Amino acid sequence: MNTPTINTPRITIFDTTLRDGEQSPGCSMTPPQKLVMARALAELGVDVIETGFPASSQSDREAMALIGRELREPVLAVLSRCLPGDIETSVKALEAAAKPRLHVFLSTSPLHREHKLRMNKEQVLESVHKHVSMARGYIDDVEFSAEDATRTELDFLTEVAQVAIAAGARTINLPDTVGFTTPEEIRAMFQHVIANAAGADKVVFSTHCHNDLGLAVANSLAAIEGGARQVEGSINGIGERAGNCALEEIAMVLKVRNAFYNFDTGFDTRRIVPTSQLLQRLVGMPVQRNKAIVGANAFAHESGIHQHGMLRNRNTYEIMHPQDVGWADTQMVLGRHSGRAAVEARLRALGYWLEEEELKLVFEQFKNVCEQQRVVTDADLQALMQGTSGNDGYRLASMTISDVGSRANALVELSDPEGNRVAETAQGDGPVDALFAALSAATGIQLTLDSYHVHSVGIGADARGEANLSVRHEGEILEGTGTSRDIIEASALAWLDVTNRLLRQREGVDNEEAVSA
Repeated sequence: MNTPTINTPRITIFDTTLRDGEQSPGCSMTPPQKLVMARALAELGVDVIETGFPASSQSDREAMALIGRELREPVLAVLSRCLPGDIETSVKALEAAAKPRLHVFLSTSPLHREHKLRMNKEQVLESVHKHVSMARGYIDDVEFSAEDATRTELDFLTEVAQVAIAAGARTINLPDTVGFTTPEEIRAMFQHVIANAAGADKVVFSTHCHNDLGLAVANSLAAIEGGARQVEGSINGIGERAGNCALEEIAMVLKVRNAFYNFDTGFDTRRIVPTSQLLQRLVGMPVQRNKAIVGANAFAHESGIHQHGMLRNRNTYEIMHPQDVGWADTQMVLGRHSGRAAVEARLRALGYWLEEEELKLVFEQFKNVCEQQRVVTDADLQALMQGTSGNDGYRLASMTISDVGSRANALVELSDPEGNRVAETAQGDGPVDALFAALSAATGIQLTLDSYHVHSVGIGADARGEANLSVRHEGEILEGTGTSRDIIEASALAWLDVTNRLLRQREGVDNEEAVSA
């Protein structure tokens, strides 16, 4: 685990990936999946793991029991409404936890009081005192959240916090439930409540920000400046609507800008990318390529100007090392924006040292390749150095997809590298699954699908479907892209994009071995 800077105070990280994060549409997890994710969160160095909302489902109760029996180091929390039945159910769910926390909440804003709770201020204060006291009677570690705190009158919010503290809450959370506030406002809110609520110096104040205006991380940092010492969020920022504060971003801001904030976390930051990728696989929601820290392009450079600077000194365009967050290395992506310096550097890494005229010729050929494809791979460069584009690989001649009962059947016909026709059929759980199985059978290349998605490129009549996939082959992760007016055909082209690249790599190795012999 990374050691915080000497004498640097710690920010407690409260992870709600398994509760608020799982509420993101399409991101629900089974109890065994939650256990797998909880293990990863513990290895990452999360202080508090919120496992679910026991009163809402049997699945959440089962998940808490599984996690509680195994994980003994992190604090394990569950969420509960200010209702006796919810609290009792939550207490029972926490029985297996070594370090249990009961997290109770109640809305406090005028809008919620009138339209959601139908309660006045006095009734809200009475409910807070009653239910926090009840929770504390069962469990010592109680957290109280004033839902929609950032739209609550400051004086009333202060009074609510004071009542919760007096009733026994050890942590007071002032969430930006709907992502409405700004950094200046939330900083001032925390400063006001901490300065005016009796007993504020005896508890930890927490921030829980949503990302509806894209300010969740900025607001969380401002809350720290205002006195918050616990940050709540999720891995990859998943959660209701636009999501939560992305914890990987908070951790790296505090690490990279430690001299400014003078706070650290307990994160082993080298575990960030593996944890992010595990979550993506579990819930089937990939992060955008340009997502900070964990996106595929976070440490990738294609612009010739940037690549030239990176080759001289990586600090010119990178403020942290990719290895610090779990990436293998920086990616120098070769494409239409790349310059000669980057191409030359990559060729040297592959063992090719060229004279000026040779490099000029290869660079011209490289630019021609860029007109045909977005990214130029090592195999493409090797093909250029061999004085040939290599074989064209497998080409899609035709395909037919049909239903066979509850299964799908795919028939593909390919033109192989020698120009012969190859046909294969396969069944799968759906048309794409069957298609990929048939392509594997026809080419003899077995690929394991990691992620797959399609989207539209262009507008109106000119729009085309683009398929992007990530696959594993012999321990290597490869990405493929295909474009067509038909998304199934685009998917086939993406699969063949990877297959043909692997075949070119094999051809290059065979040629090198022949020369050596």
